[in-house]
Amino acid sequence: MAEGGAGPLVLVVTGVSGSGKSTVASRLADRLGLPFVDGDDFHDAGSIAQMRAGHPLDDEARAPWLARIRAWIDRRIETGEGGVVACSALKRGYRRTLTDGRGAVRIVFLEGSRDLIGRRIAARRGHFMPAALLDSQFATLEPPGADETPIIVGIADGPDAIVAAVVDRLGRPLGDLGG
Repeated sequence: MAEGGAGPLVLVVTGVSGSGKSTVASRLADRLGLPFVDGDDFHDAGSIAQMRAGHPLDDEARAPWLARIRAWIDRRIETGEGGVVACSALKRGYRRTLTDGRGAVRIVFLEGSRDLIGRRIAARRGHFMPAALLDSQFATLEPPGADETPIIVGIADGPDAIVAAVVDRLGRPLGDLGG
């Protein structure tokens, strides 16, 4: 479904750890000429230590993190800049916190199998999220419903194909995405 419109657009690239959020969101931002930020950069040191130790965050621990990302999104809209943020946003409530029903904020959901994502996590180095937490990510995941008007893209084809699919589905001229 392509959606037209005018004004700034903020894309929230979501999915479980290892789905390629950061890579896709960064390339998407480059392609669209929008600022990019990684949601992981909004975690505080305590949350990172907790995840590094193999303990998933609960809703209470995630709330300040989501609020910081929401503030970044709000600034992008207020300044007319638009932007792209990579953020797991696994639950419907998390995505609602970020989008708040605003058409200027769109969810891009990266969808992939447990097996494929598990292989990707096992191959990556230097990330604080251990492979042991992948099962908890899938257990927490509430895939976006049609009422969230998500752009859902499979991850098997790689980042460039995903970016091309998202741009096509946006249905907006590239110059019409930011201020």
